[in-house]
Amino acid sequence: MKLVFAGTPEVAVPALDALIASERHDVVAVVTRPDAPAGRGRRLVASPVAQRAEEADIEVLKPARPRDEDFLARLREIGPDCCPVVAYGALLPKSALDVPVHGWVNLHFSLLPAWRGAAPVQHAVMAGDEMTGASTFQIERGLDSGPVYGVITEHVRPTDTSGDLLTRLAFAGSGLLAATMDGIEDGSLKPVPQPAEGITLAPKITVEDARVEWSAPALRVDRVVRACTPAPGAWTVFRGERLKLVHLGLLPERTELAPGAVAVGKNNVYVGTGSHAVELLWVQPQGKKPMRAADWARGVRIAPGESLG
Repeated sequence: MKLVFAGTPEVAVPALDALIASERHDVVAVVTRPDAPAGRGRRLVASPVAQRAEEADIEVLKPARPRDEDFLARLREIGPDCCPVVAYGALLPKSALDVPVHGWVNLHFSLLPAWRGAAPVQHAVMAGDEMTGASTFQIERGLDSGPVYGVITEHVRPTDTSGDLLTRLAFAGSGLLAATMDGIEDGSLKPVPQPAEGITLAPKITVEDARVEWSAPALRVDRVVRACTPAPGAWTVFRGERLKLVHLGLLPERTELAPGAVAVGKNNVYVGTGSHAVELLWVQPQGKKPMRAADWARGVRIAPGESLG
């Protein structure tokens, strides 16, 4: 098939690579979000998908909005058979959805209908799911509600951050998306409507969502930190300034600390929660690089009775 691939962040690149490598399909163009400011200089930088497409000498389309007539005219001119999508980042209007013969097929990082929305992996980690996966489905006007072509499953490991899990799903899902294109092309795959039961939503995780509540049980604190790593970053407050929590460990044997209370050992920093203490392993003070929590504690000289939050 003649394909136009839509995607933007690094997590979409493995799928693009898999389709470029396919001998059965031809990626003739990619659609991605416009260049965005990045780094300290805030200069405009092309998306990872755009950069990979340019390396492969593939046409890159960067519409400000997918309903822009110039973009739609070029899409009709190309005449793709199908448009595979991974984390494109913009809503597609019906005028775009109607162009390819086989529609737009999205690789979504959950087992639909669970975790429909922008942050399925973060919500799976935060909810303590033991199993997740990826699904390919036909895009329609509803939110991730279209019929499903195929799924893969993936165990959520006890120490997984959302970044760890998303990386594994991106590579495993790239094979699923390529296989879905094969099945659509030879007619062996037909999409199956999603069940009406088991629908959960995964809206974008905000910075406020990432604030740790020390009155919550330790297991919940751990899940929030892992779910919000690397973005937007779990955080708390210390001496009026934001302190990012990069990595922590569970300590069921320590129960004497009140929620948020800090205890500093020779090489350890413990914080009380609503159940038992956690150990801070890595933190990132405001305006600084990540550092070992023990080094941070020595530097700020935490006084007895001080707490986080």
